Amino acid sequence: MIRVEGVVKSYGDVVALGGLDLAVPKGTVLGLLGPNGAGKTTLVRILTTLLEPDEGIAEVAGIDVLTQPGKVRERIGLSGQSAAIDEHLTGFENLDMVGRMYHFGRERARARARELLERFDLVEAGDRPAKTYSGGMRRRLDLAAALVADPEVLFLDEPTTGLDPRSRLDMWATIQELVRGGSTVLLTTQYMEEADRLADDIAVIDRGHKIAQGTAEELKAQIGGERVEMVLADRADVPPAQAILAGIAVDEVQIDEQARRLTAGVAGAADDLRQVLARLAEAGISVVDVGLRRPTLDDVFLSLTGHVAEEEPDEDGDAKPEDREKEAVR
Repeated sequence: MIRVEGVVKSYGDVVALGGLDLAVPKGTVLGLLGPNGAGKTTLVRILTTLLEPDEGIAEVAGIDVLTQPGKVRERIGLSGQSAAIDEHLTGFENLDMVGRMYHFGRERARARARELLERFDLVEAGDRPAKTYSGGMRRRLDLAAALVADPEVLFLDEPTTGLDPRSRLDMWATIQELVRGGSTVLLTTQYMEEADRLADDIAVIDRGHKIAQGTAEELKAQIGGERVEMVLADRADVPPAQAILAGIAVDEVQIDEQARRLTAGVAGAADDLRQVLARLAEAGISVVDVGLRRPTLDDVFLSLTGHVAEEEPDEDGDAKPEDREKEAVR
């Protein structure tokens, strides 16, 4: 349902996408992971006909986004990073307006609006201005608006960023329901947990390039599956503790000397943890805290790229690709 081959997009000397290849089968969820500035939003905007690629092929539901953008728009829904709703209109009026834009006609647009308000548990708030909605309610209304035309393909660009845990769980349940109904979803996120819960397949992109692809478990397995993390009592014990952990680790030991914290992926999980504890005791190294934990998104990025998921522009002040993109759109 989504095919991307060799897609390139640049903003001046900044490469937002550097020849990306992706494929998403019908009725599945592709989780697109990457730090801010990796090119996720750029790709979404290309696939939803809001931007044109410099090179490459991009198709949605078998339709070329460059040559037939109107036909693509008939088949897609988009929920972006910010809720695209009119705060001065009620929830019902927002959905009714979207239906009118699709030329549904008055009765059909109103019926669809009422149906979606009920589906997203917004009936009681349906006659209130959207500016009175909580963050979670706004995101649900925005997703409802993306579904007015019952699209074959749905693009969700970091749909749960900024939501509280309860609202995030509610949004996950809604997305899972859509997929069970046959929708194809491209989901961008910075949360490994979100991709783990929702995605059938995950592609990791960084600086415009795909650097890994697989299921959540496959990606985690690349950096050891489980990670031993310890906090030492004495900073002077960091070198010998590093040597002990390196003896069983399946990847490089990560060290935060200021916090006296060492972390590394292991293959044997609990057995390896017991072995590390025994060796630390033999060496007389005191530990404040130690345990096993699942890899995080930062662990994946640190292992695959050598850097964590940046949240800020480069030190030289260069804007991130998505920021360049916004300026170009303006």
